[in-house]
Amino acid sequence: MTTVTRTRDRTPDTTGRKRLVVVGGGMAARRLIDALRARDERDEWAVTLLCEETRAPYDRVALTSYFTGRDPDALALGDQGVWDDPLVTIRRGVAATAVDRHAQTVTTSAGTTLGYDALVLATGSYAAVPPVPGKDLRGAFVYRTIDDVADLRTYVETLRRETDRPLRGAVVGGGLLGLEAAGALQALAVESTVVEFAPRLMPLQVDEGGGEALRRLIEGLGVTVRTSTATAKISGTRGRVARMVFAEGPALPIDVVIFAVGVRPRDELARDCGLPVGERGGVIVDDACATSDPNIWAIGEVANIGGRCLGLVAPAYTMAEIVADRLLGGEGTFPGADLSTKLKLLGVDVASFGDAFATEPGALEVVISDPVGGVYKKLVMSDDARTLRGGILVGDASAYAALRPMVGRPLGGDPAAYLLPEGAAAAPMGDLPDDAAVCSCNNVTAGTIRCAVADKGCTDVAGVKACTLAGTSCGSCVPLVKKLVTTELEKAGVTVSNALCEHFDLSRAELFDVVRVQGLTTFSAIIDRHGRGRGCDICKPVVASILASLDLGHVLAGEQATLQDTNDHVLANLQKDGSYSVVPRIPGGEVTPEGLIAIGQVAQDFGLYTKITGGQRIDLFGARIEQLPAIWSRLINAGFESGHAYGKALRTVKSCVGSTWCRYGVQDSVGLAIALELRYRGLRSPHKIKLGVSGCARECAEARGKDVGVIATDHGWNVYVGGNGGFTPRHAVLLAEDLDTDTLVRTIDRYLMYYVRTADRLQRTAVWQADHEGGLDAIRAVIMDDALGICADLDAAMAVHVDSYEDEWAAVLSDPDTLRRFGSFVNAPDAVDPSLAYVAERGQPRPATPAERQDAGILIAGTTLEVRR
Repeated sequence: MTTVTRTRDRTPDTTGRKRLVVVGGGMAARRLIDALRARDERDEWAVTLLCEETRAPYDRVALTSYFTGRDPDALALGDQGVWDDPLVTIRRGVAATAVDRHAQTVTTSAGTTLGYDALVLATGSYAAVPPVPGKDLRGAFVYRTIDDVADLRTYVETLRRETDRPLRGAVVGGGLLGLEAAGALQALAVESTVVEFAPRLMPLQVDEGGGEALRRLIEGLGVTVRTSTATAKISGTRGRVARMVFAEGPALPIDVVIFAVGVRPRDELARDCGLPVGERGGVIVDDACATSDPNIWAIGEVANIGGRCLGLVAPAYTMAEIVADRLLGGEGTFPGADLSTKLKLLGVDVASFGDAFATEPGALEVVISDPVGGVYKKLVMSDDARTLRGGILVGDASAYAALRPMVGRPLGGDPAAYLLPEGAAAAPMGDLPDDAAVCSCNNVTAGTIRCAVADKGCTDVAGVKACTLAGTSCGSCVPLVKKLVTTELEKAGVTVSNALCEHFDLSRAELFDVVRVQGLTTFSAIIDRHGRGRGCDICKPVVASILASLDLGHVLAGEQATLQDTNDHVLANLQKDGSYSVVPRIPGGEVTPEGLIAIGQVAQDFGLYTKITGGQRIDLFGARIEQLPAIWSRLINAGFESGHAYGKALRTVKSCVGSTWCRYGVQDSVGLAIALELRYRGLRSPHKIKLGVSGCARECAEARGKDVGVIATDHGWNVYVGGNGGFTPRHAVLLAEDLDTDTLVRTIDRYLMYYVRTADRLQRTAVWQADHEGGLDAIRAVIMDDALGICADLDAAMAVHVDSYEDEWAAVLSDPDTLRRFGSFVNAPDAVDPSLAYVAERGQPRPATPAERQDAGILIAGTTLEVRR
């Protein structure tokens, strides 16, 4: 069922109308009111909502976003004009204290008595707190309401002023709510540890493989994770939280603790008035959400339906729709719960849907695990490998929107293809059946969305969302909604919007120009003036890239740090075992013997694995996070700087030895490569950029496989653009030939800056060229012939970049606040991560395999061990 808002005249006269009292001011209650008022054509019902909190219903799913904006009003659900409806009365800060079923009245905390013809219990749940000693100390919190998070923030800020030192926090519980709470501590700059009794994080949503991948990703963001750990007590000093004591192992010093071990239904009203409740709580209801009393319903987390209470928003909304239908004489029944979830926890995508644990007979599992890329994907198929039954996605959940509606349906191809990059994203939207559920929160099908576009005149995602409610709750279906809308509009011959996301109507290129012209320097300012809402995992990294491309501050400075992707958070590439790689810049591949010795000495002193890269650099693997500052201090003192291997930026300029040494060389390729790399170093862009310079037509530097390739001729330089290796290799295309060096550099300046300004997010130069109106010919006219009259502006922008360059790691080393990010353990920043263990192979360390760990016995963390055979 879906609801739409309709406009009509209201009469303030409630006389003679049936009285509905809704107890509880949560998300389910708000959906019930919206659904009822949208369908109650004859204005049969007058509604009174009792909100125990002093606020109208708000979005609890987005509670953590309070820490990025502090404005609780931004979390308010839906159109606030509903509270001006004369047939809707909201009583804020008023709780129901008793229900008299015989008299059909509700007594409130304000001392009033309300009569009802129908009563809906939507009291939700409360945060469970384990019975551990010390749970009532100051500094112990739960994570459930805006007041909870506001109190947490106030406590942390006050304690920071009093102590003037880094604060340490812990979260008891490693499920959905626990990781959200850890994100809150991160947002407050509190070092955090997640303590989970189960053997893995999110045990109800992901399997062992997914849990291990999630753990690596979470730990890579600076959060310590302790699984299979029981909290025995919280001890304090002067009435405040001071340390967490475990059933086994040493205590953990902490300043704040958040309990996030689950919720319990608030069913006390039902118990007190004699309504049946479940063995583990919750008001027992039938498939119409009706209790044993024909005048009382229960919805949301307090409802025990089918023998269980459901803690997700989608089934709560479905229950609200059913009760609204029943109140108006309908026969709606609960179709069963869709327990699919997709979240971004601490910046990490996690999704689970269908029979995720392959419990059905004959289930087959298709798994792709990429520890290096930080990705774990699993599809559960029927025994003939044709019908999708469920899945788990960790690290990259981009396929979720396309896969979840296909549960119970044939995929129509190799299941593994859907797990590869762009596999599910490339699935044709015409193949999605009309009855496939796209938005489980609001029960919206693909056919409903197609109808909104074809029959109701919706021309963009925002219009479809307003018409159908698809994507208005958790938002995980928005990418699929956008694809369906785009497909339907294209079928109708309508020009499709190129809006960046639902928060910005501008494209990336338009947003870049707005930020550049108006001089905006923060995400908050940008979204306040040109967007709406709180942003998402699409627009935040895009804005981070734009700000960095315009050289508007260090990527880890202030608010910008919260926008960065995983590797940029620590200016290093996360590896499969949780360690990091270090890549100093070696311009043009040229390095002195002293430089080689310095790199070798660093590698030796820190026990790092060394390898020459394809970009003519030296990669040092196995660095622990707390070692990164010390390693970079040594390298910078030796004359090196960041190679930006972790960022969407210039990576390398590869070169052959050219005319200096080679008897075939006709130009100095090394000298030009060094000059280009020093010129474009640190240039942030929509995707990574690689250059190559070959000293003759023999092309030893493989320049035509690069975004910009330069090949020497007898008369100067030929420049090629739009090449790349990777998943879809492209050969670079000739842009101009026989250029002198100054003209060559100016041409590359303009090409790169034009690309940075106009490409879409995560778009390589090859795709940008192909998508650009008029293709490479049009680009050539812009940068060679000044067809748009912007060449002087492009030249000036590149000059600003060159003049303002600052090595990112050198800046980090000079900033004590930023340096606090780099520690394996919040309570022991210099301690070695015991999960890191290595074996010697070919004279170098490499991560030990599980079998080698077992064979070696007790491993000493962070050291190189010989495997005992």
